[in-house]
Formats: sequence, C-alpha cells, structure tokens
Amino acid sequence: MDTSVTPVTIVTAGLVVGVCGIAAKKILSGNGELNRDASGGTGATFNSQLGAGMNMLQNADSVLERSKVEASMNEYSALFEGKTGESSMSGLQAGCVTSEESIKKRQQGYATMVTNFYDLVTDFYEYGWCQSFHFAPRWIGETFLESIKRAEYHLCSRLGMKPGIKALDVGCGVGGPMRNMAVFSGASIEGVTINEYQVRVGNKYHAQQGLEDICHTTQGDFQNLPQEWTGQFDVAYEIEATCHSPDKTQTFSQVAKCLKKGGLFAGYEWVVLPDRGYDANNSKHVAIKEGIEIGNGLPTLATPEDVQKALVDAGFEVLDAYDANKGVHDKNQIPWYDTLDGKMSISGFRMTRIGRVCTHAMVTILEKLRIAPKGTTHVSAMLNATAIDLVEGGKAEIFTPSYFFLARKL
Repeated sequence: MDTSVTPVTIVTAGLVVGVCGIAAKKILSGNGELNRDASGGTGATFNSQLGAGMNMLQNADSVLERSKVEASMNEYSALFEGKTGESSMSGLQAGCVTSEESIKKRQQGYATMVTNFYDLVTDFYEYGWCQSFHFAPRWIGETFLESIKRAEYHLCSRLGMKPGIKALDVGCGVGGPMRNMAVFSGASIEGVTINEYQVRVGNKYHAQQGLEDICHTTQGDFQNLPQEWTGQFDVAYEIEATCHSPDKTQTFSQVAKCLKKGGLFAGYEWVVLPDRGYDANNSKHVAIKEGIEIGNGLPTLATPEDVQKALVDAGFEVLDAYDANKGVHDKNQIPWYDTLDGKMSISGFRMTRIGRVCTHAMVTILEKLRIAPKGTTHVSAMLNATAIDLVEGGKAEIFTPSYFFLARKL
C-alpha cells in the first residue's frame, strides 16, 4: 500500500515531526516503556498513535533486538518467496506460494516462521485490534469487543468450563482470551505459545489483572507439548492458532496426549470453503488464499474436511463442526471482516482502512527518521496487504476464520 503522498501522510508527518525531537533520544536508546493495560480493550497497551509507533518492536519487554527487525522480516519473507506486502488486489500472482516445494519449506521452517511472525506482529495486533487475536461472528447491536468475548464464552459453554476445571489454551498469544475465559468461568487455564515475547507480556498481564493463580503462560511448541502435561487437563481449546501448524494431526495428537480420557477439545480454525465456492483452479481464489497465508504465517490453509480428518486421526471423536460465520451476510449480522473493510467508529478507528493507512504512514516516517527500527514499514505493509485478502475472502465466502469444532478424546 503506497501511502507516501496522501493527505493522511502529510498530516501524520506533521504530527510526528513536531514531537520526534523530544522523543528521539529515549527511543533510540531502546528503553521505551509501555503502559501495559490488561483490560483487553482495543489498543489498550498503546496509549496514543504516536506512542505506539515509537514503542512497536522496541519496548522494555521486546525479545527481538532493534537492529535485527529487518533481518527477521526478510527471513520470514523468504519463506513466502519474497511476496510479503503483496495482495490479490495489487498484483500477487496466483500459485506463487502454493507449489509443493514452497509449502514444504514453510512446514520445515515452521518454528522460525511462527516465532519471527509473532516477534514482528504482536505489537501491531495489540495496538490495532485488541489482546484477543481473533475474529468472531457479530450481530447487529453488538460491539466489536462484545462479539470477541461472546466467541470465547461460547467455548467455555461447550467445554463445560467452571471452577475446578483445568484447561489448556493451545497457541494462547498474549492471553487475552485466556483471561476473559478465566474470569467468566472460574476455570484454571495453562496457555502455551512458541513466542517468548508473548510469554513475557502474557504473564505480566495475568499478574496485573490478579489472575496469576488461575492463568499462566508457558513457552512451548504445540507440535511437541511437555511430557509432564500428559493426562493433566480436563479440556483444551484453540482459537485461530493451529492454522499455523505444519501438521494438524501431530498438533491434535499432542493435545490428546495432554487430555484425560473423555476430555473435550474445541476451537475455531481458519479454512477455505470448497462447499461455498472456493475453487483451487480459480486463480483469483488462489491469490486470495495465498495473500491470507503470506500475511499470517500459515504453511497452507486447510479445508473443513482436513480439520475433521486430523482430529479423527489424532484419536478424537468429532461431536460438532460448523462455520460459525455461516450467516455472515444475513441481514441481522455484521460480517466478521466488516471492521477491516473500513467501517468507522471512535473505538475501532485503528482497525479500519484509513486507520491502517495512518499507522503505515506513521511508521514509515518514524523509520525514515531512524526512530522506528528498520523493517517496521515492511511489517506494516504486509499486514495491510493481508487485510485486503481477508476482506476479499470473506466477501466471497470462500474463507472463514471461525470454523468451529468440538471433539472428545477416545
């Protein structure tokens, strides 16, 4: 997305230049502090547009060194044939990352791909979305955050979570859903994420909200969960996380290992939808699919049938499965992609197209002024591009981020 000569860029440039002299010394020292807020609201961690730009990828909790942001982004981009920042609407050629060789490269480099991805995008996600890194079906009259929490509470309900239940959050991010679900249900939840930065931030948030006794995040790989967790959990869930897996059967088998016999596992999975029209021979569909994969750290998107087969092969009985967004274009629903598509609100401005343009303009200028780390603009461009393809996939109903499943360990 080119934001170099728009009115938004000019206004943002004026704001940035007006204060950068005051802030530059502190930011360049790499000691930026964030007023982290575990409330989970949109952009709660970052108090202002400018403050966010100055602290993204270079705050006191950061794991990735400022000088290594560009190299990390380039390493990630190479796993997608250097196509980061391109979308189906801006010339992304269908098939560029769908070859067997390209997919295999990402499957083999899964740990690097996902670790680099979340080192790079976690701050952007918190700033521009909220601490729950997922989408949700949404009804007329429901706010964005209400829909996010309702999707999480639905899992609590289907899993029977309550005080005394021990749950596993598979791919927990910074723990937004975990904290919401723990407060709602009273269950104890252990989360696992491969990303060290998310562990640091998540455990800080748990303590800040007074939930450290029932919420905890561990660094680990859901392809190889700790042996000492065998048979320790009553239930497990994942929220748009195992789409990163290079082998879903392996991931689900590891979840089964950690569950007691008869334990329930539920989740929301990103999938393409052949039954609703996705056509692997349609170049436009393939380009949208690839744009989503490139901007979200995915080896390749699965189908609903792939998800169900992996569950069965891992030792589960599938009790229920459906697209939670099946009514996405019903008159009483707000499409899950609506916010990304540019609908304006005071609280949701950062998520909209114009909000993303403002953020991109801001980080572009801060990078040029050497306040933001080199490579920050590339990350922003990648996220802007994939937002376009998420919207296109949602409008065409060939993709959903909310394929719900409920399964029981046999």
